[in-house]
Amino acid sequence: MHPLVSGLGQGPVITDGAWGTQLQARGLRPGECPDTWNLKHPDRVESVARAYVDAGSRIILTNTFGASRLQLAHHDQAAYVGPINRAGVEISRRAAAGRALVFASIGPTGRMLVSEETTEDELRRVFEEQTLLLAAAGADALLLETFADLDEARIGITAAKKTGLPVVASFVFDSGPQRDRTMMGATPEQAVETAVNAGADVVGANCGRGIEGFVHLCARLRAASPLPVWIKANAGLPELVDGQAVYRTGPEFFAEKAMEVIAGGATFIGGCCGTSPAFIAAIAARLQRP
Repeated sequence: MHPLVSGLGQGPVITDGAWGTQLQARGLRPGECPDTWNLKHPDRVESVARAYVDAGSRIILTNTFGASRLQLAHHDQAAYVGPINRAGVEISRRAAAGRALVFASIGPTGRMLVSEETTEDELRRVFEEQTLLLAAAGADALLLETFADLDEARIGITAAKKTGLPVVASFVFDSGPQRDRTMMGATPEQAVETAVNAGADVVGANCGRGIEGFVHLCARLRAASPLPVWIKANAGLPELVDGQAVYRTGPEFFAEKAMEVIAGGATFIGGCCGTSPAFIAAIAARLQRP
């Protein structure tokens, strides 16, 4: 295990919450590339990161989830892969101001190996490019999040490990009758095996479901994993109201269930889609109670 991860102890360590919905609240339009805001509106991006630090996050992410060359190509922004990733780390480091660590976010490429939309060699090059950019910019660790394809995750983890930084591998389990499978059919146990064999320092799950669904999921990850467990749940599943995604779960319920997730073995706890600094503050308040 990387010294930085082992140095965080047995947890719980509070991470941050959603970025996409927070940027939308600051004016991000539907269909607009969030990652380009690192260059267009760095002040608004920094305000998201700083709000999480002020709420109690000890780890914040970067606005780089979709900043791989392949993802940026969907928005005709691939030429800016370097500036966007570098700015993402710089923005979060300014916001952290020494009060939190910065884990750089890396999402799936959006290309499927199974349908031959890409190749393992192309994915390797793309992940190596982004992870090297993020590491060179000063990230404390690298987070591969919301992965459903174990082969893509394996390639991403292997590329990230070459930087020498700690690597977190987080999967999304939102399929199957029990909603305990990735979209590609992988179980938590299979995801753990892939992450461990590829060299990840932390393994976990994010997105896909509300916090109550993570209680059992975290216990399965903990039982299968020799590594610390990372959990970032949604504020429930979104409902469309007048064309807008609305999340019904509130901060207090989320924080209450987060305590159960921590009891089930989570080392790192935070929020995903629909959560906000209020959710992080609620978790921090519960953890501070005697």
